[in-house]
Amino acid sequence: MRTGLEVDNMAEENKKKFPLWMRPETRKQVKEWYKKDNCGSQSEFIEKAVLFYCGYISAENSMKYLPAALTSAMAGVVESSENRIARLLFKLAVEMSMMMNIIASNAEIDEALLQRLRGKCVNDVKKSVGAVTFEDVVKFQKGE
Repeated sequence: MRTGLEVDNMAEENKKKFPLWMRPETRKQVKEWYKKDNCGSQSEFIEKAVLFYCGYISAENSMKYLPAALTSAMAGVVESSENRIARLLFKLAVEMSMMMNIIASNAEIDEALLQRLRGKCVNDVKKSVGAVTFEDVVKFQKGE
């Protein structure tokens, strides 16, 4: 098993020296910043900077493609969900209309009672976040 020092030495062995040209202002910044970045040498700082910049360019190039691809995929998912929900809501509205017609044909409810019941139902749905149960309605109708 290799120690951390041996791994560092191996990494040093794989490095290649080459001439690097840079402007005096850039060289001055490297000298000022490499220790602040906890780098052991100016070469380490420059290598980190190059790797960071390569990652930045790579991300910048992918940003040109990804938003269009993600937007297209999300639009497809939303549209499909929207169509499915719209169909289900339509079926539900038809069933509710049928049920209301059957109940209305057999019940004698005056306008005032209907308005009070509508207010109570709106409050029940708000309180329960749309989860009104049949059991709750039966209890209310029985006066429990």
